[in-house]
Amino acid sequence: QVQLVESGGGLVQAGGSLRLSCVTSGIDFSLTTMGWYRQAPEKQRELVARITSFGFTLYADSVKGRFTVSRDNTKNTMYLEMNSLKAEDTAVYYCSGGSNYWGKGTLVTVSS
Repeated sequence: QVQLVESGGGLVQAGGSLRLSCVTSGIDFSLTTMGWYRQAPEKQRELVARITSFGFTLYADSVKGRFTVSRDNTKNTMYLEMNSLKAEDTAVYYCSGGSNYWGKGTLVTVSS
């Protein structure tokens, strides 16, 4: 059974930081491109960052220089380090495995 479980969301003031984690099971994590997506209220889900099995990364323009995606293949876990958070980063953040598997999301709220 495939499971992707996000954690680390919460309420933070603008300018603050959070670290999200996505723990996976049931997938061949080390061979899977992983991604972080987010969905703000009344908006479509959008890609935040992606990391390939080789560690190549891709970021949305809106988060470049502020967010860092990483992975630990020994722990089947992906991370998203978020710094200099802005109110517009408020959203539910989802973990995706190969764009086929999804977690249930973790809410990030940034107060201005």
